[in-house]
Amino acid sequence: MSAWRLAEDDPAPQTGPTTGSTGPLGGRPERPRTGARRILVVAAVVLLTLVGAGGFAAARTGMFAERPDGCAKPDRTIQLYAVELPKDGTQIRLGYGLTPETASYPGPLMEMMEGECLAITLHNQVSEATLAALRTDPAHPLGVSLHVHGVKYTQDSDGTVQSGSYVPSGGSRTYTWYAQPRNNKTGAQGTAGYWWYHDHVVGGPHGTQGLSSGLFGGLVVRRPGDPKPDRSYTVVFGDRQNINLRRGAATDTCTEVNPQPGPSCLVARKGERVEFVVVGVGNDMHTFHLHGHSWADTRTGMVSNGQPFADSVPIIDNKTLGPGDSFGLSVVAGDSVGPGHWMLHCHMQFHSDAGMSTMLHVLDENGNMPPGMDHQHTTAGAAAAPAADGGTHQHN
Repeated sequence: MSAWRLAEDDPAPQTGPTTGSTGPLGGRPERPRTGARRILVVAAVVLLTLVGAGGFAAARTGMFAERPDGCAKPDRTIQLYAVELPKDGTQIRLGYGLTPETASYPGPLMEMMEGECLAITLHNQVSEATLAALRTDPAHPLGVSLHVHGVKYTQDSDGTVQSGSYVPSGGSRTYTWYAQPRNNKTGAQGTAGYWWYHDHVVGGPHGTQGLSSGLFGGLVVRRPGDPKPDRSYTVVFGDRQNINLRRGAATDTCTEVNPQPGPSCLVARKGERVEFVVVGVGNDMHTFHLHGHSWADTRTGMVSNGQPFADSVPIIDNKTLGPGDSFGLSVVAGDSVGPGHWMLHCHMQFHSDAGMSTMLHVLDENGNMPPGMDHQHTTAGAAAAPAADGGTHQHN
């Protein structure tokens, strides 16, 4: 039934003179059918349609476009899972994964090419009880979401309570990202760069508890011709002096024999090109510093020999990072410096002293770990540093 039919057919108080034979007293009450009255009723119907549990439900009514302009249909689809991971002391840990079994914090690194349209279906396997324990307002809806920086999306894929674009426990939802290409005719700058994605719902309307629990990950958008790395790592600097929600010895779980690359084991062979996606979360300022290696302060962290104005591009080994910031860099592992345990840390001194430090382990050409594993952490108290919430760290 349309809103206009509702405006015509709703009952009116039985007062005043009547005409015809349709009213309960043998006649239909006369009433003014003004345009203003119709507009008021239509507005009320639209409002009731939009407002639902957890915020606006307009994303499901067709008010918001499903895909951004330029994305006729997705070029690729990905299944992503939000799951609960073992607690870190008393701290609840959540993670994204391409499978439930591979969920981690940070989540998987997403890669796109400019011009590509990506559909990501997020499956929420986090229980309502866990989400309720993280909630700061008992009236806030329970769910997880996927909010992305840098690329294009519609409100239907914003990942917020306000747009209703979140996923309740046991549910799923598809988000569409478009890596808009550069266009000199329209002035579009393109979306190539180093970005990140995260929850925007857990705990409150800004997803603060989702972030502090581990629901974040990196995104790289490349342009054709960009060099491809041999290895990529997402490094997230956060509050209370943590790297990837870990501090001190927990930031580095590499083993001397057969180290397994991951969020707490940064390792590469000499000569491999290693890419870092660096993200700042929370409320603190940081500076990202890597020993023994430097990079160009450009979009890719590199500059080609034939690039115009190459001499004007700064070469750096330390870069400031604020909350919400992200950048990327690439280095050749051990270039001119050889294998070794190369410190990666925040250069705000009290942050590094508190355990905000890890290592990039550069193996020799045969994949052997160089000597020195027994003294890679130089801060005496950092090995036992508490987790971000005051608990103790677990090695995952």
